[in-house]
Amino acid sequence: MQGKGTIRFFAIALAIACVYSLSFSFVVSSVENAAKEFANGDSKKERAYLDSVANEPVYNLLVAKYTYKECQDRQINLGLDLKGGMNVTMEISLTDLIKSLAGNNDDASFNQAMVNAKTRQLTSTTDYITLFVEEYDKLVPNGKLAAIFATKENQGRINFNTTNEDVVKVIRLEADRAIERSFNILRTRIDKFGVTQPNIQLQEGSNRVLIELPGVTEQDRVRKLLQGTAKLEFWETFENAEIFPALENANKVIAAKLKTTKDTVKTVATDSTAIATTADAKPSLLNKLKGDTTKSKTDTSKSRELLARENPLFAVLAPATFTNEQNQQALRPGAVVGYVLEKDTATVNSYLNMEEVRNSLPSNVKFLWAVKPIDKTTTFELFAVKVTSRDNQPVLGGDAIASAREDFDQRGNPEVQMTMNAEGAKIWKRVTAAAAGNPTDKNDNRCVAIVLDNYVYTAPVVQNEIAGGVSSISGNFTVAETKDLANVLQAGKLPAPAKIVEEAIVGPSLGKEAINAGLISSIVGLVIVLLFMAFYYNRAGVFADIALLINVFFIMGVLASLGAVLTLPGIAGIVLTIGMAVDANVLIYERIREELAEGKSFRLAISDGFKNAYSSIVDANVVTLISGIILYAFGSGPILGFASTLIIGILTSLFAAIFITRLIFEMEIAKNRVTKFSNALTANWFKDANFDFLSRRKLFYFISSAIIVAGVASVMIKGFSLGVDFKGGRSYVVRFDKDVTTQEVREVLNETFGVTTEVKTFGSGNQVKVTTSYLIDNQNEETDRMVETKLAEGLAKLGDAKGEVLSSQKVGPTIANDIKKSAVWAIVLSLVAVFLYILIRFKRWQFGMGAIVALLHDVLVLLSLFSIFNGILPFSLDIDQAFIAAVLTVMGYSMNDTVVVFDRVREYIALHHTKNEGLASVINNALNSTLSRTVVTGLCTIFVLAVLFIFGGEVIRGFSFAMLIGVIFGTYSSLFVATPIVVDFIRKEK
Repeated sequence: MQGKGTIRFFAIALAIACVYSLSFSFVVSSVENAAKEFANGDSKKERAYLDSVANEPVYNLLVAKYTYKECQDRQINLGLDLKGGMNVTMEISLTDLIKSLAGNNDDASFNQAMVNAKTRQLTSTTDYITLFVEEYDKLVPNGKLAAIFATKENQGRINFNTTNEDVVKVIRLEADRAIERSFNILRTRIDKFGVTQPNIQLQEGSNRVLIELPGVTEQDRVRKLLQGTAKLEFWETFENAEIFPALENANKVIAAKLKTTKDTVKTVATDSTAIATTADAKPSLLNKLKGDTTKSKTDTSKSRELLARENPLFAVLAPATFTNEQNQQALRPGAVVGYVLEKDTATVNSYLNMEEVRNSLPSNVKFLWAVKPIDKTTTFELFAVKVTSRDNQPVLGGDAIASAREDFDQRGNPEVQMTMNAEGAKIWKRVTAAAAGNPTDKNDNRCVAIVLDNYVYTAPVVQNEIAGGVSSISGNFTVAETKDLANVLQAGKLPAPAKIVEEAIVGPSLGKEAINAGLISSIVGLVIVLLFMAFYYNRAGVFADIALLINVFFIMGVLASLGAVLTLPGIAGIVLTIGMAVDANVLIYERIREELAEGKSFRLAISDGFKNAYSSIVDANVVTLISGIILYAFGSGPILGFASTLIIGILTSLFAAIFITRLIFEMEIAKNRVTKFSNALTANWFKDANFDFLSRRKLFYFISSAIIVAGVASVMIKGFSLGVDFKGGRSYVVRFDKDVTTQEVREVLNETFGVTTEVKTFGSGNQVKVTTSYLIDNQNEETDRMVETKLAEGLAKLGDAKGEVLSSQKVGPTIANDIKKSAVWAIVLSLVAVFLYILIRFKRWQFGMGAIVALLHDVLVLLSLFSIFNGILPFSLDIDQAFIAAVLTVMGYSMNDTVVVFDRVREYIALHHTKNEGLASVINNALNSTLSRTVVTGLCTIFVLAVLFIFGGEVIRGFSFAMLIGVIFGTYSSLFVATPIVVDFIRKEK
């Protein structure tokens, strides 16, 4: 063997690197165990312990020392499905970006073109900007985009003579810049959020950002942090006394409008908290609203109802007042113009948005809500701010903020300290000077509203002019809220709104179960393969086992060194690699057995066996590698974890099987030992096999065709069960404290959601998977909470059965469409890549066609069985991303098997020309000669997949079932479909 020293050196170096990378995981585990022992079950105490050692050296390598936090950053990262947490896909709104670039132009055709482009994007593969331009051209043939985009902000880049092509270039450039800025801003926000080992990636060629936050439990806080555009504004305000006459006039307009339309009006709230914090400027009206206590309840109710019809606005909005020294009601000084119960805010919005009301109000008034209710109440404050410019802009924008940080005021309340840039400080000085008014007159002081994303965070009275540009935002904040607010302001505002279009949440309990399932399936699968190899190949099988264990060690070490994320599908990839890793050893061992059978010496048989097996090993693993690379390129989320472990596993298994095993045999040869490759039981297995594959090929064609035809019929009758990532919607895994029926849960949720809900048993009888399309098209920030509230409301109707949501997933329609497109492209590219590789390697198109027919056969059979057994088997058979991963992996495995057979067929055909045997006889002999390798590799892979199916957990049961069926039929197709097809094509050509 050439280069033994180099191989030894490389193997030792790789082993040391793996030990180094894995050691950080052991150190972290040791520290966390010490924390648990110290805390004795107290989670706060445990967290305090870990915080205390976060920046303390816990790992001393003499040449370097590492803190606990640094060790955490270098350990093997666990994915959300193993650790729990949140995974989201953010989409930067190009619609809002284009609107902003056009200066919010109100041209009807321009705005309609954006609406049409958004609609087409749901089903089109074309990017949004191209769709917008196409739609604008349809609405305005030969229209000039420059007329819309030639704004003051675009001066120097776009003028009225700029061509449409050049305008589109500017739009694309700004879109790319906005996406890049949004990515950097989101990354800054996440880095400051304090999540351990966050993962954030910009999807190349798209306007999406993928974010993983392991261990996160505050989903609402994360959504608010990520989706907030940080649109910070400073507005001058109206005084309550200034705006009250306008509200009185609006009240009359609303009453007249409702009287005309005979609309139902809400009666005044009787909530004691609201009454305590709200009052009216006129005592008589306030007394009427509260009701005369001397009257009966019936009379009071009628009085309130009548008064609500006369004063509909003041029935739900109580003006801000106070009791003056003369014990009379007077308007309260300040920017708060009224108080409204949370349940009535929508009613007030609808009143103030009436066209007649808007026309009756001053043109320079704008109403804004407080960001949160008054402390310990459900009452919100309403503010009135001044619109002083034609384009509805505030007196000062958030771009004036140079820095922001969380702090505490003099009373110890949380606040945010802001520092403005030079231009901002100059404007702020002028604004606060005007608001402060006459310093000697307290009644002359006015407020300035500090507004973030159209909500008033605070509106302090300005006592004095503020010079230097240093200010604070204070209010009814918690420490976490000021931290997030400062984070958002410091990171900057997003150039365009970013919405969550895909989301997955996994609870920690489900993650712990997934870890246990993954570990059990991995260990059991590994043990079965080790025992089988030792049984079948005797002492040589033990050497293969050593190589296999080293291979698993290398996989884990490489994963740790690359900072890869270990997910449940990733564990499935490792388990599958365990089954497939023995293939190279099997190919080598079968060749060595053939060489020994010809009477060669042990040394020569080892040398020739390895040399003759190289071609098949390389070809077989390259086609599997192609599938892995395509999966990695087109997959996202869990599929990436599976693809990365599969790719790493293929490379490390090749090294272990070819070089580590060879080194062991060289050591045996050096000691003059002869290794046995079989025992008394297995010595004659498959010896002199003489199965006539080709004469029965029509029977196998018929069997395969019958399954596919039955599958087509099943698809036409009941179709497929599409996963939420293919059709869009929300899905929840719910566990109850007792068994429930899917029909009962379905009926309750159908009634609650008002749309058809899909409910399936998910594992045991007390666990279901709920899928719904309810409000999936609604992009409001509160939608997720609304759906979760509805789900909880529906589950509460099940009586004694108490349900707990273990995990959830949301996929928007656009994402679902893109996932389907990616899946189709992945399969098509795999077919093309495999065909080209086989054509180049085997130099005959018949082999390429045989491989493609076999691959299509495997995919169609798998799809057929998923449709046929859907609803029959007691587990989910959804067509989703995991299924596509299974299909591509099966294609890789099938090609692996087929290429090995083709290699032997090519070798035997070369011999056929010299021995003058018939083609059928030659190919039958070739297939029989590979039968032992095909069966042994197939059995090892089937063993581990069966273990994965049984012990791997419900989350990947459908995936492992697809893999199991795929491997069985992939092995079948390589013998009974691919090679017979090649023979038929060769005969037709002749």
